[in-house]
Amino acid sequence: MYQHLYRRFLEANAGKQHFACHSHHYWPDVTRDAMLRYWDDSARLVDDKWEYLFSERIPAVQQKIARVLNTEAPQQLVFAPNTHELLYRILSCLDWCKPVRVLTTDSEFHSFNRQIHRLNERATLQLTTVPTLPFKDFEQRFADAIQSEQPDLIFVSQVFFNSGLAVQDLTHLVKLAPPDCIFVIDGYHGFMALPTYLSAIADRVFYLAGSYKYAQGGEGCCFMHVPTGCDLRPEYTGWFAEFGELDKPKDGQVDYSKDGMRFAGSTMDFSGLYRLEAALDLLTTEKLEVSAIHRYVQDLQQSFLQQLDKVSHPYLNRGNLLMAHSVHHGHFLTFQLPSTDTVQSLNTALKEHGIITDARGDRLRFGFALYQNAEEFDLSALEHIHV
Repeated sequence: MYQHLYRRFLEANAGKQHFACHSHHYWPDVTRDAMLRYWDDSARLVDDKWEYLFSERIPAVQQKIARVLNTEAPQQLVFAPNTHELLYRILSCLDWCKPVRVLTTDSEFHSFNRQIHRLNERATLQLTTVPTLPFKDFEQRFADAIQSEQPDLIFVSQVFFNSGLAVQDLTHLVKLAPPDCIFVIDGYHGFMALPTYLSAIADRVFYLAGSYKYAQGGEGCCFMHVPTGCDLRPEYTGWFAEFGELDKPKDGQVDYSKDGMRFAGSTMDFSGLYRLEAALDLLTTEKLEVSAIHRYVQDLQQSFLQQLDKVSHPYLNRGNLLMAHSVHHGHFLTFQLPSTDTVQSLNTALKEHGIITDARGDRLRFGFALYQNAEEFDLSALEHIHV
């Protein structure tokens, strides 16, 4: 139905059923023109490029992202090449000379997980990790931990990368946090996948996401919503954080922007911003708001599961599917299998039959996107795959 928007990626991957959209989403054709436009603007403007980016292109994309997130605060959005860079700026706001209490889950993405466990080697970090499974009472258990631990920093995903399970009531969790607690939401698997409404908590949360997945703009353009009124002074900082003040005399005081740009870094390649803007504009032109995309993906998921039922595979079946709410779930389906070896063997066998998935430990993930048509799903190969 929407495959004509992704002609170049589809032609380059002819003969494949790409079920790894949640990992490496195909880019729509308009992003190629956006790359060339960035080159042309760079050649045209040269030294004046930064002024143009900060006065025109960045504000335009901020407006578009703020509409998706329903924050009414576009000025609170800041960009970076990856979310990890933004995360570390948040962490650099904490006073590591005294005990720091951090609350998180056992299902956060590798970068955060690796970073927080490295920091846990400090004597001052007190780390509390709440298991996401069983998911039926996860939110209550996490809420209880917020109230009992009184953390300095909370980090939790909107949609968990290793399952697709999604938090139902983020607002409730945020309102339970201590007033001076830094609350961070990893929204990478939620942005442009699930309808998101941050207006009620826009003054309390940091929200991290990017264009690599469902925003369809590729790598290199991530962003963060900074709470309105935030006056934190990250130690990890760069010249972008006071852009517009560079020509003023310095008196030794490190100044910061009054909006989300206080968490900005330094020189970066903004071609990803151009691609992201082109992808967002395309979806607007096609009248594909997040709610419409989500409904389309839900239909794809149900069609996929119905076909899977007919195959009756010993591992890939509803009994091994991690799903709590069929309506409020991420854009990929995750099957928890007996072992990592089983997952790797099945992943390899599927790839040999042109079915592209991805493996995460003992879990196999199947993603869904606009460039798929349910009538083109063909899972007959599973009848011959035994691991």
